[in-house]
Amino acid sequence: MSTPPLAGAPSWPGQLRPVRIGSLSGLLDVRATVWTLAVALVALAVGFGALAVGSSGLGLDQVMAALRGTADPATTRIVVEWRLSRVVFALLGGAALAVGGAVFQAITRNPLGSPDIVGFSTGAYTGALLVALAGLNSALATSVGALAGGLLTGVAVYGLAYRRGVTGSRVIVVGIGVSLFLGAFNTWVLTTMKLEQAISAASWGAGSLNDIGWLQVWPLAIGLLLVLPVVLWLGADLRALELGDDTGRGLGVPAEPVRATLLLAGIALVALVTAAAGPIAFVALAAPQLALRATRTPGVRVLPSAAFGALLLVVGDLIARTIIAPAQLPVGVVTLCLGGGYLVWLLAGFGRKALQ
Repeated sequence: MSTPPLAGAPSWPGQLRPVRIGSLSGLLDVRATVWTLAVALVALAVGFGALAVGSSGLGLDQVMAALRGTADPATTRIVVEWRLSRVVFALLGGAALAVGGAVFQAITRNPLGSPDIVGFSTGAYTGALLVALAGLNSALATSVGALAGGLLTGVAVYGLAYRRGVTGSRVIVVGIGVSLFLGAFNTWVLTTMKLEQAISAASWGAGSLNDIGWLQVWPLAIGLLLVLPVVLWLGADLRALELGDDTGRGLGVPAEPVRATLLLAGIALVALVTAAAGPIAFVALAAPQLALRATRTPGVRVLPSAAFGALLLVVGDLIARTIIAPAQLPVGVVTLCLGGGYLVWLLAGFGRKALQ
């Protein structure tokens, strides 16, 4: 007697295909692969188009000439030094935020299990504020403070939520409490600063790519290059833990070490983006769920989430640059508006399911 497939699982042979590369073999989810590649290509196309958008009014032919190195020095400076670094950061930063969100949602088994909700972005903002309050106003000091604040917040939430193990619901509840406390503390810190410091800190806290250059791109690229393989390597263990700790242990997965490693990886990715651009809300929350609904995989997957995250942030930054041109909005304001609508839709869906 054949066993019926799990609800929501990809069907065979419609979605899964066997793949063999040398001595390695596995199953390829065709739908997820197609969606990931398509969304990634759209994100790259939007990013390329964004290189021509701005007060200088460049054409795509001038953009191509600048990328080939055949344009005049002024055009090359605008495209390569100013706009390209911003676009690359938006693509990589959106991917990093989405991977962090996917890790948190898979571990907590809850679509609200995002670094935005659980308080790590708020903790990074706290670290940056404390550095500014100490009189260290350089970009490097702000980045280090934000990175340390995010990581320490993650350690605090994990420690407070640990009771002979960590459950997803406990992490979310503790994280929301820590986020509220840190939010109140951040407000108090802003009131104690000098006016110029407070304005600068509040602008950074809105999440903006306006001052992003290659100096901010390289640390993010290196961090993503180091952390993403760890997340992908532990992907099978993560999917086992989505079934519950007992099931995961029965499959040979050491639940707590794997969970702690993945949480640290997710926090590091979010903190790297926040350290450079400030807290950018809701990309980590929305991207994994959009990818889940598009690919129809049984659970949140990393690479589709990364593609959707890159698209969300590069589109959000393009809107921020153009909606009130020649002035520019912080991209965090745009993602907050879009994410707020998404959160209302998500909660309304929960309400409808509860009434059924």
